[in-house]
Amino acid sequence: MSNTSLIYKISPQSAWRQAEASGVFTGAPVDIADGFIHFSTAEQTAETAAKHFAGVEDLVLVAINTDALADDLKWEVSRGGALFPHLYADLPMDAVAWVRAMPLGEDGQHQIPWDES
Repeated sequence: MSNTSLIYKISPQSAWRQAEASGVFTGAPVDIADGFIHFSTAEQTAETAAKHFAGVEDLVLVAINTDALADDLKWEVSRGGALFPHLYADLPMDAVAWVRAMPLGEDGQHQIPWDES
């Protein structure tokens, strides 16, 4: 990884493709209900996938450059007292570093696609 700080969003592929077409991601239904877009750090991503997306197919993992989010990104206490990144704005597509498929493995767990470069 480079010096750029990345955070991650798990999304159904169809919803992400709609965001790409519109040029902005306004959030999943849970994000809209909570008033911010939920993200995870690299260390939190597998647990987020297991907790919120268990068994869901056709997901993508989206890497976001935190430098592009400025003051709209807040780190707040959430699950287990850990700090999670929350974006209090729409996500512009120019903040996206990469998007990769997150297939389900034979064990039923999502495969996290960290190193495909």
